[in-house]
Parts: sequence; C-alpha cells; structure tokens
Amino acid sequence: MDLTILLYVLVGFAAQMIDGALGMAYGVSSNTFLLSVGVPPAIASGSVHLAETCTTAVSGISHWRLGNVDKDLFKKLIIPGVLGAVSGAYILTRIDGNIIKPYISAYLLVMGIIILVKAFQNNHQERKVSDHISILGLIGGFFDAIGGGGWGPLVTTTLVARGNNPRFTIGSVNMSEFFVTFSQSVVFLITLSSDLLSHWPVIVGLLVGGVIAAPFAAILTRRLPVRVLMGLVGLLIIVLSIRTIVQAFM
Repeated sequence: MDLTILLYVLVGFAAQMIDGALGMAYGVSSNTFLLSVGVPPAIASGSVHLAETCTTAVSGISHWRLGNVDKDLFKKLIIPGVLGAVSGAYILTRIDGNIIKPYISAYLLVMGIIILVKAFQNNHQERKVSDHISILGLIGGFFDAIGGGGWGPLVTTTLVARGNNPRFTIGSVNMSEFFVTFSQSVVFLITLSSDLLSHWPVIVGLLVGGVIAAPFAAILTRRLPVRVLMGLVGLLIIVLSIRTIVQAFM
C-alpha cells in the first residue's frame, strides 16, 4: 500500500509542476495515468478534483505571494468560473462529457498554434485583456467540470493568445482555480462519496505530491522568460489537444 501511495505522490508532483508552472494540465496529466492503471473514470475524475482542491489552494497562495496575480483578472474570473463549474458538474451526471472533448480539443489546438506563433514573433505586443473575461470564466468552469479538465487550458490559453502577460495570467488563473475546483468537488463528493472513500490512496497520493510541488512551480513561473513560457504553453496545448482528438477517433 505504501508503494502504491508513493506512486500516486509522484504522479501528483509531476502533474502539479506542469499545472503550476504553465497554468494547465493537472487534471489531464493525472487522469491519464489513473485511467491507464485501471481506476474507473468517475473515481479518477472525482479523486483528481478532490486532491486538486488542496493543490490549487497552495498553488494560488504561492502565486499570490510571489506577485504573479492580477487582482482585477482574478475577480472577473472567480464568480463566473464557480457558476460554470457547478452547472457543468451537475449536467455531467446526465450526459457523456467525452462527446464534447474532441470539440474542445480542436479549439485548444488552434489556440496552442496561435500562442506558439506569438512566442516567436519579434513584434509581439502584450496587452491587458479586459473584455469578455466573465464569459470566458463561465465557459472554462463549465467545460472543466463536464470534460474532466479544461479550466487552465481554456482560460489560460485564450487570455495568453489574446496578448495577456503569461506570468500574471497563469498566476491569476491558478488562484481562481481553487474556487472553481472546490465547487466541483462538493458536487462530486455528494454523488460519489462512498466510492471515493474506498479509493483513498489515490486521493491522498495526488494531494501530497501536488502540495509539495506547488511552491516550486510558482517560482518556475516567475523566473522563466515570457517567450519561453509562451512557447511551453503553446507546445503543451498542441500535444494534449492532438492526443485527445486522436483518442476520440480510435
């Protein structure tokens, strides 16, 4: 049992380093592993969201203390994000979220290409995005719940692609993600409580690994050059999106 928990700790650590540094992919990374070792999809999603409640709290605080958070952006994301997350988690009990995933991934693939192109442009202009943020938060929270992940990829990708500073975007999205994830976790815990408790090693392992990694990921975000950060975000989104699209047609 100890070795099993250690394995989940390593997965949680790696997933949180990716998510905390690039603002996305904790759920995708950890969910992929859990499903590959035979954890049922509903339990995998519930476990990831419960563990992510703690990891996003630590990650958000770390980004805030390091000055990576734009307060205005955070305030505009949090309430719509929570509303979208709750409604998405509720609807997920009635439809198959996998049906929607290929369409989300197609959108993300385009966003990833745009970011990658911007990272190599000499005339890249940063600008503070202020319009349609609430709508973006609502959509991001909804698809994060219904698709098993997507808050970071949808919100971070869109904001960075539109010219927002990657450092402050990642920090703000990570901090608001705690509230989005917590609201989802309440819904999942109510509907899957007994099954989740029987898989406690998964939750504990992901939680411990993620909490350990969160402060280091926040430091990495602060120190990486903007162009490098944009390039990494773009590449990550392209790879994950292509992978999801291919799986959908296999």
